[in-house]
Amino acid sequence: MGGKTILVIDAGTTSVRAMLFARDGTCLGVEARELAQSYPRPGWVEQDAAEIWTSSLACARAMVERAGGAERIAGLGIANQRETVIFWSKRTGAPLAPAIVWQDRRTAEMCAQLEEAGYEAAVQAKTGLLLDPYFSASKIAWALANWPDVAGAGDDLAVGTVESWLIFKLTGGLHVSDASNAARTALMDINAGRWDAGLCDLFGVAPRTLPEIVDCAGRIGETEAFGAPIPICGVAGDQQAAAIGQSCLSPGATKATYGTGAFVLTNTGAEARASTNRLLTTIAWQIGGTRAYALEGSVFVAGSLVKWLRDALGLLATAEETEALARSVPDNAGLYLVPALVGLGAPWWRPEARGALAGLNFGATRAHVARAALEAQSYQTHDLMTAFAADGAKWRELRIDGGMAANAWLAQDLSDMLGVEVERPHFIETTALGAAMLAGVGSGLFATLDEAAAMRGRVDRFAPAMAGETRAARLDGWRRAVESVLI
Repeated sequence: MGGKTILVIDAGTTSVRAMLFARDGTCLGVEARELAQSYPRPGWVEQDAAEIWTSSLACARAMVERAGGAERIAGLGIANQRETVIFWSKRTGAPLAPAIVWQDRRTAEMCAQLEEAGYEAAVQAKTGLLLDPYFSASKIAWALANWPDVAGAGDDLAVGTVESWLIFKLTGGLHVSDASNAARTALMDINAGRWDAGLCDLFGVAPRTLPEIVDCAGRIGETEAFGAPIPICGVAGDQQAAAIGQSCLSPGATKATYGTGAFVLTNTGAEARASTNRLLTTIAWQIGGTRAYALEGSVFVAGSLVKWLRDALGLLATAEETEALARSVPDNAGLYLVPALVGLGAPWWRPEARGALAGLNFGATRAHVARAALEAQSYQTHDLMTAFAADGAKWRELRIDGGMAANAWLAQDLSDMLGVEVERPHFIETTALGAAMLAGVGSGLFATLDEAAAMRGRVDRFAPAMAGETRAARLDGWRRAVESVLI
């Protein structure tokens, strides 16, 4: 194969970007476009599937041009926002409805009814997931019941998550989903590696509408959208891709991504470890038909909290301003911000909970509010660390990435509150890097993921430096604040 560079499409929740990587991990270029979100009703979050596609295509074309042409690219990798579900026509390739975003909570009542009926244990045993609106299955069931264009499409209906939609458009009709994304639908038996007939029946989903489940690396398909054929060689959900990009390739290695939400994965190797502490069991990757698993804790609001403070409340001019504001005050002035704007995720799983700003007083300033927003990430991560330890997956260190990880104050606060060393790579776009590593393996540039891990590069480390009594006092205030929204 002539090409030596790797093209990646990273289709996130608030933006799409394409990146070009050299074999040594150097990022040779990036092109990005923001994605619009709509909120037609409280708790509903939708996107335009056509915009996801056209923005992805435009960004990728810019990087192909940067590479000097498609023939210079060894393979294409894709990472994507997970659980978001898209409905389209197999015949025309056109969307039949809005994309229902992972943050959407419209199926909370449906999930509660299924839980009350006693289905959660069986769902968790097969999928590693809980009955929550977060996952794709209930979203699909809702669309089939409420959108006539979806329900009436019959055999022409294609259903898939974002990577499935992009591959269909890139290839002109290939309908596949990689195992890491399929594992987030609540329709896949993650132990057997296939769609489960009983789960499809439970949610009323016809298996013929679903994509074929494939490996995360290998010759998945081929696109001719860029002037010459480029093989699609690596695909993973964004959080699994980030774990790979952070070289969490052996059991016990743990990463946390602070993007729109915050997601922690601990590699458990060949064992699909069941959680008894409201964590998720998921497929980290599948290569050559062999699956590696992880335990996951999902926090729904992280960077989106800062975006809300900036855009909706006008308290910030830029997201980056939070670091200087946090450093400008000696403490939080008793202020705690519980970011349950779309409910609480792990380990609480309370979709009906709503956010709170506790401890308001006349001494509080916008700097304290900004600091409280950053501290909330440390507290939520601490809640997850406690649950992981109870499941027998104690953290030795934490590798962080995502947009918020650029904030050095937050990185140090995480180390202080968790009591473990925090490691941050110089190149924090590890989601895209993980997709590049998978594509590097799938295209033959690397023999294994361990070999591809050389792409990760240098890291910074943050060590705990907080007094135990200070940590305990802050956590006590956080517990009281959380309890106030769980009533």
